[in-house]
Amino acid sequence: MSREIIEIKSDRDIEKMRVSCQMAAETLVLVGERLRAGMTTEEINTLVHKDTVRRGAVPSPLNYHGFPKSVCTSINEVVCHGIPGPRRLLPGDIINVDVTTYYNGFHGDTSATFYVGAVSPQARLVTEVARRSLDLAIAVVRDGARIGDIGEVIQGYAEGEGCSVVRDFAGHGIGRRFHCAPQVAHYRLKKGEENPRLRAGMVFTIEPMINLGTWEVEVDPVDKWTARTRDRKLSAQFEHTLLVTQQGCEVLTRRSVPLANSETVDLLASVL
Repeated sequence: MSREIIEIKSDRDIEKMRVSCQMAAETLVLVGERLRAGMTTEEINTLVHKDTVRRGAVPSPLNYHGFPKSVCTSINEVVCHGIPGPRRLLPGDIINVDVTTYYNGFHGDTSATFYVGAVSPQARLVTEVARRSLDLAIAVVRDGARIGDIGEVIQGYAEGEGCSVVRDFAGHGIGRRFHCAPQVAHYRLKKGEENPRLRAGMVFTIEPMINLGTWEVEVDPVDKWTARTRDRKLSAQFEHTLLVTQQGCEVLTRRSVPLANSETVDLLASVL
């Protein structure tokens, strides 16, 4: 079986991706501003859907392989692909909100984990390790590096902090298609596994999912989407869409302001 070719984006494609990625980033900022205890995940879905459509775009998750909603909302032990519904946010919850926007032929994908009020030290630990894991991974992306460098730095850091790295889901190439090559493992590759070099013009996501306990997950047998930690301990995730450049990388989904309920000064001060 032939391997899928990793696309090198043209300058025109990159300009279009900057727009869709910034739309996704701005919608995520809005989520942080509106997030509060008592809010349902369905209300988050409505907020994301309306804001995306207002921009003249389409929420990429809606009906993607049958996914029924416009955003993924993953609370506490839910690793990813949580389906919005009647569940209300409670003080002490952590929630990952994963926004993907399709505009003018291109997808932009980003997510963050938010705090709902005061949270436990364990919730803060897993969230901040996930945040730092993404930052460290971004720092190794450059023309000539290898995909495996990303998982190497994430696993080394996360395990050093007493956490684990999910193996079942990965970052992915993105552009005209929501998911395409390359697959970006967030864990250390084994000898012989495909480990392509990064080249300027590649665009992909890095989205480490970090668990407090085991890295193993279970997918809900009923809805076929919701992935939970097997031991039901907490999980957190952050995600950006990146463009590889000659000098390093450009974070296409970088936000212009800190995320409320996640990156605000008062919250970060309490962790440092």
